[in-house]
Amino acid sequence: MKKDRITREKEMLPEMVKIYCYGMHKSKKGTLCKDCQELTDYALFRLDHCRWGNDKNFCSQCPCHCYKPDMRSKIKEVMRYSGPRIMLYHPLVGTIHGIETIKGVIKAKKKSK
Repeated sequence: MKKDRITREKEMLPEMVKIYCYGMHKSKKGTLCKDCQELTDYALFRLDHCRWGNDKNFCSQCPCHCYKPDMRSKIKEVMRYSGPRIMLYHPLVGTIHGIETIKGVIKAKKKSK
């Protein structure tokens, strides 16, 4: 059974934050510090209330940014750090994420023409 986009993102996001927290905050592998847990909870809440639902692109490609500015900068930092590293921890998830990112960029370029 194919999972919808929001469900996949809600599964992937905490994993990416764990990679970041382990690498940057030296937390125990698979756990989150208080700040990273707050960021994860906030991002999951935003996904639950996304106005685009399953038709959304990645938040970085969204025309309507719903994150507070400080949370947006934090999640960008997390994604920059953990994006390339996701392949080491979760190769299948990383591959799917990479393909969806490329598709989203192509789709956005077509819309802007």
